[in-house]
Amino acid sequence: MPNKIYDIKPPKTSKKEEKELEEFLGEEKKKRKPALIAKTRKEERRSIKRPVYVGVLIALLVVCIYLFFKLPKADVIIWPKVDTLSFQQTATADKSVSAVDTAKSVIPAQYFESIKTESQDFPATGNASNEGQASGTITIYNKSDPLEPLSLRSGTHFMSDSGKLFVSSQKVVIPAAKKSGSKIIPGSIQVKIQAVEGGTDYNIPPSNFSVPGLKGTSYYYSVYGVSSSAMTGGYAGKVKKVTDDDIQRAKDVLTKKTTSDAISDLKSQISSDYLLLDNAIVSNVASASTQTKSGTVASNFFYQATVKASALAFKKSDIDQLAKQYMLSQLPNGKTLLDSNFKNDYSASKINISEGKATLDLNLSSGVYESIDKNSLALSLMGENSDQIKATINNTLDGNISQVKINFWPFWVSSAPNNQEAIHIQLEFQ
Repeated sequence: MPNKIYDIKPPKTSKKEEKELEEFLGEEKKKRKPALIAKTRKEERRSIKRPVYVGVLIALLVVCIYLFFKLPKADVIIWPKVDTLSFQQTATADKSVSAVDTAKSVIPAQYFESIKTESQDFPATGNASNEGQASGTITIYNKSDPLEPLSLRSGTHFMSDSGKLFVSSQKVVIPAAKKSGSKIIPGSIQVKIQAVEGGTDYNIPPSNFSVPGLKGTSYYYSVYGVSSSAMTGGYAGKVKKVTDDDIQRAKDVLTKKTTSDAISDLKSQISSDYLLLDNAIVSNVASASTQTKSGTVASNFFYQATVKASALAFKKSDIDQLAKQYMLSQLPNGKTLLDSNFKNDYSASKINISEGKATLDLNLSSGVYESIDKNSLALSLMGENSDQIKATINNTLDGNISQVKINFWPFWVSSAPNNQEAIHIQLEFQ
Protein backbone atom coordinates (compact mmCIF):
# COMPACT_ATOMS: atom_id res chain seq x y z
CA MET A 1 0.00 0.00 0.00
CA PRO A 2 1.53 3.30 -1.05
CA ASN A 3 2.33 5.83 1.69
CA LYS A 4 0.00 8.74 2.02
CA ILE A 5 1.54 12.14 1.91
CA TYR A 6 -0.15 14.89 3.87
CA ASP A 7 0.47 18.49 3.26
CA ILE A 8 0.64 20.27 6.61
CA LYS A 9 -2.26 18.32 8.16
CA PRO A 10 -4.12 15.22 7.30
CA PRO A 11 -7.36 15.42 5.53
CA LYS A 12 -10.52 15.16 7.53
CA THR A 13 -11.70 11.71 8.34
CA SER A 14 -15.21 10.58 8.39
CA LYS A 15 -17.02 9.88 11.64
CA LYS A 16 -16.98 6.21 10.85
CA GLU A 17 -13.21 6.21 10.53
CA GLU A 18 -12.82 8.14 13.81
CA LYS A 19 -15.01 5.64 15.58
CA GLU A 20 -12.99 2.72 14.26
CA LEU A 21 -9.78 4.43 15.30
CA GLU A 22 -11.03 4.99 18.85
CA GLU A 23 -12.09 1.37 19.17
CA PHE A 24 -8.67 0.27 17.94
CA LEU A 25 -6.81 2.48 20.41
CA GLY A 26 -9.04 1.35 23.31
CA GLU A 27 -8.24 -2.28 22.65
CA GLU A 28 -4.52 -1.48 22.61
CA LYS A 29 -4.73 0.31 25.95
CA LYS A 30 -6.46 -2.65 27.55
CA LYS A 31 -3.72 -4.97 26.33
CA ARG A 32 -0.88 -2.72 27.52
CA LYS A 33 -2.37 -1.62 30.94
CA PRO A 34 -1.40 -4.71 33.13
CA ALA A 35 2.13 -4.64 31.86
CA LEU A 36 2.41 -0.95 32.61
CA ILE A 37 1.01 -1.40 36.12
CA ALA A 38 3.42 -4.28 36.94
CA LYS A 39 6.35 -2.26 35.65
CA THR A 40 5.33 0.71 37.77
CA ARG A 41 4.99 -1.34 40.96
CA LYS A 42 8.38 -2.96 40.44
CA GLU A 43 9.98 0.40 40.04
CA GLU A 44 8.25 1.61 43.25
CA ARG A 45 9.54 -1.39 45.29
CA ARG A 46 13.06 -0.77 44.07
CA SER A 47 12.84 2.84 45.12
CA ILE A 48 11.72 1.82 48.67
CA LYS A 49 14.33 -0.96 49.27
CA ARG A 50 17.27 1.15 48.26
CA PRO A 51 17.18 3.54 51.31
CA VAL A 52 16.43 0.61 53.67
CA TYR A 53 19.58 -1.20 52.56
CA VAL A 54 21.57 1.95 52.96
CA GLY A 55 20.20 2.49 56.49
CA VAL A 56 21.04 -1.08 57.56
CA LEU A 57 24.59 -0.75 56.27
CA ILE A 58 25.07 2.51 58.13
CA ALA A 59 23.70 0.97 61.40
CA LEU A 60 26.04 -2.02 61.10
CA LEU A 61 28.94 0.31 60.54
CA VAL A 62 28.04 2.32 63.64
CA VAL A 63 27.72 -0.87 65.76
CA CYS A 64 31.09 -2.13 64.57
CA ILE A 65 32.73 1.20 65.39
CA TYR A 66 31.11 1.14 68.87
CA LEU A 67 32.20 -2.44 69.54
CA PHE A 68 35.69 -1.67 68.39
CA PHE A 69 36.22 1.45 70.42
CA LYS A 70 33.84 1.17 73.41
CA LEU A 71 33.20 -2.48 74.34
CA PRO A 72 36.60 -4.13 74.65
CA LYS A 73 37.13 -5.36 78.19
CA ALA A 74 39.41 -7.59 80.21
CA ASP A 75 38.33 -9.91 83.01
CA VAL A 76 41.26 -10.70 85.30
CA ILE A 77 40.69 -13.48 87.87
CA ILE A 78 43.31 -13.78 90.62
CA TRP A 79 43.68 -16.62 93.14
CA PRO A 80 45.71 -15.16 96.04
CA LYS A 81 47.72 -17.45 98.31
CA VAL A 82 45.96 -17.84 101.66
CA ASP A 83 47.71 -18.29 105.00
CA THR A 84 46.00 -19.19 108.28
CA LEU A 85 46.28 -17.18 111.50
CA SER A 86 45.10 -18.64 114.82
CA PHE A 87 44.71 -16.99 118.21
CA GLN A 88 43.29 -17.72 121.65
CA GLN A 89 41.62 -14.92 123.54
CA THR A 90 39.45 -14.44 126.63
CA ALA A 91 36.33 -12.26 126.63
CA THR A 92 33.69 -11.34 129.20
CA ALA A 93 29.92 -11.27 128.74
CA ASP A 94 28.50 -8.81 131.26
CA LYS A 95 24.84 -7.84 131.71
CA SER A 96 25.88 -4.46 133.15
CA VAL A 97 27.33 -3.20 129.85
CA SER A 98 25.28 -2.08 126.85
CA ALA A 99 27.80 -2.06 123.98
CA VAL A 100 30.82 -3.99 122.73
CA ASP A 101 34.08 -2.75 124.25
CA THR A 102 36.90 -4.14 122.12
CA ALA A 103 39.58 -2.51 124.24
CA LYS A 104 38.41 -4.37 127.35
CA SER A 105 37.19 -7.48 125.47
CA VAL A 106 33.70 -7.12 126.93
CA ILE A 107 30.35 -7.75 125.25
CA PRO A 108 26.81 -7.19 126.58
CA ALA A 109 24.99 -10.13 128.17
CA GLN A 110 21.27 -10.58 128.71
CA TYR A 111 19.79 -12.25 131.80
CA PHE A 112 16.82 -14.60 131.32
CA GLU A 113 14.72 -16.36 133.95
CA SER A 114 11.86 -18.84 134.11
CA ILE A 115 10.00 -20.21 137.16
CA LYS A 116 7.84 -23.29 136.74
CA THR A 117 5.58 -25.04 139.24
CA GLU A 118 4.36 -28.57 138.51
CA SER A 119 2.20 -30.98 140.51
CA GLN A 120 1.22 -34.58 140.03
CA ASP A 121 -0.42 -37.55 141.72
CA PHE A 122 1.89 -40.49 142.38
CA PRO A 123 0.92 -44.07 143.30
CA ALA A 124 1.76 -45.53 146.72
CA THR A 125 3.62 -48.82 146.49
CA GLY A 126 3.79 -49.91 150.14
CA ASN A 127 1.53 -52.73 151.37
CA ALA A 128 -0.38 -52.62 154.67
CA SER A 129 -3.17 -54.43 156.44
CA ASN A 130 -6.21 -52.28 157.00
CA GLU A 131 -8.61 -53.43 159.68
CA GLY A 132 -11.68 -51.34 160.33
CA GLN A 133 -12.50 -50.96 164.02
CA ALA A 134 -15.98 -51.80 165.24
CA SER A 135 -17.83 -49.19 167.30
CA GLY A 136 -21.12 -48.62 169.03
CA THR A 137 -22.88 -47.05 172.02
CA ILE A 138 -23.16 -48.39 175.56
CA THR A 139 -24.99 -47.14 178.64
CA ILE A 140 -22.74 -46.85 181.69
CA TYR A 141 -24.42 -47.28 185.06
CA ASN A 142 -23.28 -46.03 188.47
CA LYS A 143 -25.01 -47.58 191.50
CA SER A 144 -22.17 -47.13 193.96
CA ASP A 145 -22.86 -46.24 197.58
CA PRO A 146 -22.23 -43.67 198.96
CA LEU A 147 -24.22 -41.95 196.27
CA GLU A 148 -21.91 -39.70 194.30
CA PRO A 149 -20.99 -39.03 190.66
CA LEU A 150 -18.07 -40.95 189.22
CA SER A 151 -15.62 -39.62 186.60
CA LEU A 152 -13.87 -41.86 184.06
CA ARG A 153 -11.00 -40.30 182.08
CA SER A 154 -10.73 -40.30 178.28
CA GLY A 155 -9.31 -43.60 177.04
CA THR A 156 -11.04 -45.72 179.69
CA HIS A 157 -11.30 -49.32 178.54
CA PHE A 158 -14.45 -51.44 178.64
CA MET A 159 -14.38 -55.24 178.50
CA SER A 160 -17.29 -57.14 176.97
CA ASP A 161 -18.51 -60.34 178.59
CA SER A 162 -17.04 -62.10 175.50
CA GLY A 163 -13.58 -60.70 176.27
CA LYS A 164 -13.43 -57.99 173.58
CA LEU A 165 -11.82 -54.75 174.65
CA PHE A 166 -13.23 -51.32 173.68
CA VAL A 167 -12.21 -47.78 174.59
CA SER A 168 -13.91 -44.40 174.98
CA SER A 169 -12.40 -41.33 173.41
CA GLN A 170 -13.88 -38.83 175.85
CA LYS A 171 -14.06 -38.12 179.55
CA VAL A 172 -17.15 -39.64 181.15
CA VAL A 173 -18.96 -38.36 184.25
CA ILE A 174 -21.55 -40.85 185.47
CA PRO A 175 -24.33 -39.27 187.57
CA ALA A 176 -24.78 -40.49 191.14
CA ALA A 177 -27.31 -43.18 191.94
CA LYS A 178 -30.58 -42.41 193.74
CA LYS A 179 -32.32 -44.25 196.58
CA SER A 180 -35.98 -45.03 196.55
CA GLY A 181 -36.64 -46.57 199.91
CA SER A 182 -34.26 -49.46 200.29
CA LYS A 183 -33.82 -49.68 196.52
CA ILE A 184 -30.93 -47.92 194.70
CA ILE A 185 -31.66 -46.54 191.24
CA PRO A 186 -28.30 -46.23 189.40
CA GLY A 187 -27.25 -43.08 187.55
CA SER A 188 -26.47 -43.61 183.86
CA ILE A 189 -24.97 -42.00 180.76
CA GLN A 190 -24.57 -43.12 177.17
CA VAL A 191 -21.00 -43.24 175.77
CA LYS A 192 -19.61 -44.07 172.31
CA ILE A 193 -16.86 -46.69 172.38
CA GLN A 194 -14.57 -48.22 169.73
CA ALA A 195 -12.72 -51.53 169.50
CA VAL A 196 -9.03 -51.34 170.31
CA GLU A 197 -8.29 -53.52 167.24
CA GLY A 198 -9.71 -53.91 163.78
CA GLY A 199 -11.44 -56.91 162.39
CA THR A 200 -14.80 -58.51 162.13
CA ASP A 201 -14.35 -60.29 165.50
CA TYR A 202 -15.38 -57.08 167.26
CA ASN A 203 -18.77 -56.91 165.58
CA ILE A 204 -20.28 -58.39 168.77
CA PRO A 205 -23.97 -58.59 169.60
CA PRO A 206 -25.54 -56.63 172.54
CA SER A 207 -23.33 -57.32 175.57
CA ASN A 208 -22.49 -56.41 179.14
CA PHE A 209 -19.26 -54.47 179.86
CA SER A 210 -17.03 -54.10 182.87
CA VAL A 211 -14.36 -51.49 183.56
CA PRO A 212 -11.02 -53.33 183.97
CA GLY A 213 -9.40 -50.20 185.42
CA LEU A 214 -11.71 -50.40 188.46
CA LYS A 215 -10.76 -53.99 189.29
CA GLY A 216 -9.74 -54.35 192.93
CA THR A 217 -11.92 -51.44 194.03
CA SER A 218 -15.45 -51.27 195.38
CA TYR A 219 -16.52 -49.61 192.13
CA TYR A 220 -15.67 -52.64 189.98
CA TYR A 221 -19.09 -54.25 190.64
CA SER A 222 -21.15 -51.08 190.95
CA VAL A 223 -20.01 -49.45 187.69
CA TYR A 224 -20.75 -51.34 184.47
CA GLY A 225 -21.99 -50.90 180.90
CA VAL A 226 -24.65 -52.43 178.73
CA SER A 227 -25.12 -52.24 174.94
CA SER A 228 -28.58 -52.56 173.52
CA SER A 229 -27.41 -53.07 169.91
CA ALA A 230 -24.56 -54.86 168.17
CA MET A 231 -21.16 -53.27 167.50
CA THR A 232 -20.54 -52.63 163.81
CA GLY A 233 -17.82 -51.48 161.39
CA GLY A 234 -15.14 -54.03 162.02
CA TYR A 235 -13.42 -55.39 158.87
CA ALA A 236 -10.02 -56.52 157.56
CA GLY A 237 -8.25 -56.11 154.17
CA LYS A 238 -5.05 -55.25 152.26
CA VAL A 239 -4.34 -51.60 151.35
CA LYS A 240 -1.54 -49.40 149.96
CA LYS A 241 0.50 -47.04 152.05
CA VAL A 242 2.99 -44.27 151.21
CA THR A 243 6.65 -45.13 151.83
CA ASP A 244 9.83 -43.05 152.05
CA ASP A 245 10.89 -44.45 148.66
CA ASP A 246 7.58 -43.33 147.14
CA ILE A 247 8.15 -39.76 148.33
CA GLN A 248 11.77 -39.69 147.10
CA ARG A 249 10.77 -41.14 143.74
CA ALA A 250 8.05 -38.53 143.35
CA LYS A 251 10.56 -35.77 144.13
CA ASP A 252 13.08 -37.07 141.60
CA VAL A 253 10.55 -37.50 138.80
CA LEU A 254 8.72 -34.22 139.30
CA THR A 255 11.78 -32.01 139.83
CA LYS A 256 13.36 -33.46 136.68
CA LYS A 257 10.23 -32.76 134.64
CA THR A 258 9.78 -29.28 136.12
CA THR A 259 13.43 -28.44 135.49
CA SER A 260 13.12 -29.53 131.86
CA ASP A 261 9.97 -27.44 131.42
CA ALA A 262 11.60 -24.40 133.02
CA ILE A 263 14.65 -24.65 130.76
CA SER A 264 12.45 -25.10 127.68
CA ASP A 265 10.44 -22.04 128.63
CA LEU A 266 13.69 -20.14 129.24
CA LYS A 267 14.99 -21.00 125.78
CA SER A 268 11.71 -19.97 124.16
CA GLN A 269 12.23 -16.45 125.52
CA ILE A 270 15.56 -16.09 123.71
CA SER A 271 15.44 -14.86 120.11
CA SER A 272 17.51 -16.45 117.36
CA ASP A 273 20.09 -13.65 117.32
CA TYR A 274 21.21 -14.62 120.83
CA LEU A 275 23.50 -17.50 121.76
CA LEU A 276 22.81 -19.60 124.83
CA LEU A 277 25.59 -21.95 125.86
CA ASP A 278 24.54 -25.15 127.63
CA ASN A 279 26.78 -24.49 130.61
CA ALA A 280 25.40 -20.94 130.93
CA ILE A 281 22.09 -22.29 132.30
CA VAL A 282 21.53 -22.76 136.03
CA SER A 283 18.47 -24.38 137.61
CA ASN A 284 17.48 -24.56 141.28
CA VAL A 285 14.69 -26.44 143.02
CA ALA A 286 12.89 -23.72 144.96
CA SER A 287 10.52 -26.14 146.69
CA ALA A 288 9.47 -29.79 146.53
CA SER A 289 7.11 -31.34 149.03
CA THR A 290 3.98 -33.33 149.83
CA GLN A 291 1.58 -33.04 152.73
CA THR A 292 1.29 -36.82 152.86
CA LYS A 293 3.58 -38.41 155.42
CA SER A 294 5.38 -41.69 155.03
CA GLY A 295 3.26 -44.55 156.39
CA THR A 296 -0.04 -42.94 155.44
CA VAL A 297 -2.55 -45.49 154.17
CA ALA A 298 -3.47 -44.24 150.69
CA SER A 299 -3.47 -45.53 147.12
CA ASN A 300 -1.83 -42.33 145.82
CA PHE A 301 -0.53 -38.98 147.01
CA PHE A 302 -0.05 -35.45 145.68
CA TYR A 303 3.43 -33.95 145.13
CA GLN A 304 4.37 -30.42 144.03
CA ALA A 305 7.68 -28.88 142.92
CA THR A 306 8.85 -25.39 141.88
CA VAL A 307 12.04 -24.88 139.84
CA LYS A 308 13.79 -21.67 138.84
CA ALA A 309 15.96 -21.66 135.71
CA SER A 310 18.19 -18.71 134.82
CA ALA A 311 20.77 -18.06 132.13
CA LEU A 312 23.08 -15.54 130.51
CA ALA A 313 22.98 -15.17 126.74
CA PHE A 314 24.77 -12.90 124.30
CA LYS A 315 24.41 -11.90 120.67
CA LYS A 316 26.42 -13.80 118.07
CA SER A 317 26.99 -10.56 116.19
CA ASP A 318 28.63 -9.05 119.30
CA ILE A 319 31.05 -11.92 119.89
CA ASP A 320 31.91 -12.06 116.16
CA GLN A 321 32.49 -8.32 116.09
CA LEU A 322 34.81 -8.55 119.08
CA ALA A 323 36.65 -11.54 117.60
CA LYS A 324 37.11 -9.91 114.19
CA GLN A 325 38.34 -6.66 115.72
CA TYR A 326 40.90 -8.64 117.68
CA MET A 327 41.99 -10.57 114.57
CA LEU A 328 42.31 -7.32 112.60
CA SER A 329 44.47 -5.84 115.33
CA GLN A 330 46.83 -8.82 115.00
CA LEU A 331 47.07 -8.81 111.18
CA PRO A 332 50.54 -8.34 109.67
CA ASN A 333 51.03 -5.24 107.55
CA GLY A 334 49.74 -5.56 103.99
CA LYS A 335 47.44 -8.50 104.78
CA THR A 336 43.66 -8.73 104.44
CA LEU A 337 41.30 -10.92 106.49
CA LEU A 338 39.35 -13.54 104.51
CA ASP A 339 35.88 -13.22 106.04
CA SER A 340 34.53 -16.39 104.43
CA ASN A 341 37.23 -18.40 106.20
CA PHE A 342 36.80 -16.80 109.62
CA LYS A 343 36.08 -19.19 112.51
CA ASN A 344 35.20 -18.35 116.09
CA ASP A 345 34.76 -21.23 118.53
CA TYR A 346 33.86 -20.27 122.08
CA SER A 347 32.87 -21.80 125.38
CA ALA A 348 32.04 -20.47 128.83
CA SER A 349 34.75 -21.39 131.32
CA LYS A 350 33.30 -19.47 134.26
CA ILE A 351 29.73 -18.34 134.88
CA ASN A 352 28.28 -16.32 137.72
CA ILE A 353 24.55 -15.99 137.12
CA SER A 354 23.95 -13.90 140.25
CA GLU A 355 26.55 -11.35 139.14
CA GLY A 356 25.48 -11.56 135.52
CA LYS A 357 28.93 -12.34 134.15
CA ALA A 358 30.43 -15.13 132.08
CA THR A 359 34.04 -15.68 131.04
CA LEU A 360 34.33 -16.85 127.44
CA ASP A 361 37.31 -18.70 125.93
CA LEU A 362 37.69 -17.88 122.24
CA ASN A 363 39.58 -19.97 119.67
CA LEU A 364 39.98 -17.78 116.60
CA SER A 365 41.27 -18.61 113.14
CA SER A 366 41.01 -17.03 109.71
CA GLY A 367 42.61 -17.04 106.30
CA VAL A 368 44.68 -13.96 105.35
CA TYR A 369 46.04 -12.89 101.98
CA GLU A 370 48.11 -10.13 100.42
CA SER A 371 46.10 -6.90 100.23
CA ILE A 372 45.13 -5.96 96.67
CA ASP A 373 44.21 -2.44 95.53
CA LYS A 374 42.00 -3.26 92.56
CA ASN A 375 41.83 0.31 91.23
CA SER A 376 45.58 0.79 91.30
CA LEU A 377 46.19 -2.62 89.81
CA ALA A 378 43.70 -2.00 86.98
CA LEU A 379 45.52 1.24 86.08
CA SER A 380 48.81 -0.63 85.78
CA LEU A 381 47.27 -3.26 83.46
CA MET A 382 45.91 -0.90 80.78
CA GLY A 383 47.13 -1.75 77.29
CA GLU A 384 48.97 -4.91 78.37
CA ASN A 385 48.62 -8.30 76.76
CA SER A 386 48.05 -11.55 78.65
CA ASP A 387 51.71 -12.29 79.44
CA GLN A 388 52.39 -8.71 80.46
CA ILE A 389 49.36 -8.72 82.78
CA LYS A 390 50.55 -11.90 84.54
CA ALA A 391 54.05 -10.46 84.98
CA THR A 392 52.70 -7.19 86.38
CA ILE A 393 50.45 -8.99 88.87
CA ASN A 394 53.29 -11.25 90.07
CA ASN A 395 55.59 -8.27 90.56
CA THR A 396 52.92 -6.16 92.26
CA LEU A 397 51.83 -8.92 94.66
CA ASP A 398 55.35 -10.21 95.18
CA GLY A 399 54.39 -13.70 94.00
CA ASN A 400 51.67 -14.13 96.64
CA ILE A 401 49.27 -15.64 94.13
CA SER A 402 48.63 -19.20 93.04
CA GLN A 403 46.88 -18.61 89.71
CA VAL A 404 45.83 -15.86 87.27
CA LYS A 405 43.24 -16.21 84.52
CA ILE A 406 42.62 -13.53 81.84
CA ASN A 407 39.67 -13.22 79.45
CA PHE A 408 39.48 -10.56 76.71
CA TRP A 409 36.29 -9.54 74.92
CA PRO A 410 35.31 -9.34 72.08
CA PHE A 411 37.18 -12.19 70.47
CA TRP A 412 39.51 -10.00 68.40
CA VAL A 413 40.83 -8.15 71.45
CA SER A 414 44.31 -9.27 72.53
CA SER A 415 45.21 -6.70 75.16
CA ALA A 416 43.58 -4.85 78.03
CA PRO A 417 41.72 -1.70 76.96
CA ASN A 418 43.08 1.72 77.84
CA ASN A 419 40.08 2.25 80.05
CA GLN A 420 40.36 1.45 83.75
CA GLU A 421 36.63 0.83 84.12
CA ALA A 422 36.78 -1.84 81.39
CA ILE A 423 39.30 -3.90 83.37
CA HIS A 424 37.48 -6.07 85.91
CA ILE A 425 39.54 -7.70 88.64
CA GLN A 426 37.98 -10.60 90.55
CA LEU A 427 39.44 -12.50 93.50
CA GLU A 428 38.80 -16.20 93.92
CA PHE A 429 39.68 -18.43 96.89
CA GLN A 430 39.88 -22.17 96.72
